[in-house]
Amino acid sequence: RILTAFTLAVCLSSPGKAQQQCTNGFDLDRASGQCIDIDECRTIPEACRGDMVCVNQNGGYLCVPRTNPVYRSPYLNPYSNIYPPAPGSVPNYPTVTRPLMCRFGFQLDENNQCADVDECASDSHQCNPTQICINTEGGYTCSCTEGYWLLEGQCLDIDECRYGYCQQLCANVPGSYSCTCNPGFTLNDDGRSCQDVNECTNENPCTQTCVNTYGSFLCRCEPGYELEADGVNCSDMDECSFSEFLCQHECVNSPGSYYCICPSGYNLLDDSRSCQDINECENRNFTCTAQQTCFNIPGEYKCLDPVRCEEPYIQINDNRCMCPAENPGCRDQPFTVLYRVMDMVSGRSVPSDIFQMQATTRYPGAYYIFQIKSGNEGREFYMRQTGPISATLVMTRPVKGPRTVELDLEMITVNTVINFRGSSVIRLRIFVSQYSF
Repeated sequence: RILTAFTLAVCLSSPGKAQQQCTNGFDLDRASGQCIDIDECRTIPEACRGDMVCVNQNGGYLCVPRTNPVYRSPYLNPYSNIYPPAPGSVPNYPTVTRPLMCRFGFQLDENNQCADVDECASDSHQCNPTQICINTEGGYTCSCTEGYWLLEGQCLDIDECRYGYCQQLCANVPGSYSCTCNPGFTLNDDGRSCQDVNECTNENPCTQTCVNTYGSFLCRCEPGYELEADGVNCSDMDECSFSEFLCQHECVNSPGSYYCICPSGYNLLDDSRSCQDINECENRNFTCTAQQTCFNIPGEYKCLDPVRCEEPYIQINDNRCMCPAENPGCRDQPFTVLYRVMDMVSGRSVPSDIFQMQATTRYPGAYYIFQIKSGNEGREFYMRQTGPISATLVMTRPVKGPRTVELDLEMITVNTVINFRGSSVIRLRIFVSQYSF
């Protein structure tokens, strides 16, 4: 009978290890990386016993009887015959041709050459579904796509935003990231850095002046305008509402500015706010008759008629009337009446000294008393004696114009030496203008 020992070669490799292992009957040739058949007939003492002859095979060996006539081994070339040796002679067997074996990761192609096995294309790899297979010479590698990193056999997303890849805003997405910019900035071509947008260059977002800032802009208004609450539009500033002292008389608002005007009878000064009275009497811009006298007051003028003295008074000069002592009708009347005219602005501050009265002659043993005889029904004035022969008219309450005030200021003379008592009157006419300037 024939005893056959036959073993197939199987190359094993563990995932992640490059070292190949050969099955029994083969040994690894480190130079070529291939599994080479072991010749057991030489390496195993007395591999076959009795009349059996050892014949080496690929991955094993055979024991055949010496006296067997003709043995055709199924593992040899079918076209070659083996004849048993003559008794007592040394067997002479033909050389056995071993089939070519490829190292792990390679296989024979149609040209009987070892070609790399593409484990990725043949789906014979053991990569995790989250991984990608990369074919290598004689094997393959499990890796992760860009944006993932390998941890314990799993591909985990890399959070690029944690590493400051973006200059401003970063949004992490699976396997990647996206950079955006804050309002007022635009993303550069590198996809990471941001550049300030000059909002003022393309379309001016402001109604008047635009000032670009880092990441934004500011709107400014021209003088005379103020920025509205929306920060964009400008509206006219009503300067006249800010203060009543911008103009001496009247403030007129205009777009972006204001101007002052004066009432009739005044000119606007070079400071563009103050008003100055026009003296119509000096300019001879009046309508008084030849018999009248032009008297200028702030903002206008008055045409004064000549003084006419009434009985029993006689006229001494243009503004004085006298009552003769020899005339019995003058006994209880003031000796003289002097006509005076003055002007005053409206709302003059009080108390204010406005007129002074004094005796022209001082007689021995005489003393003088000053008082307001008439015209002070509103108690706006009083006489303050300032000396033995003088007194001052004081305004105690503001007088608003336009108004004409007529006061009779009386000076009483008392002489105890000659037992004399008499008086003189100044008939004062005060023209109060409409305005305070």
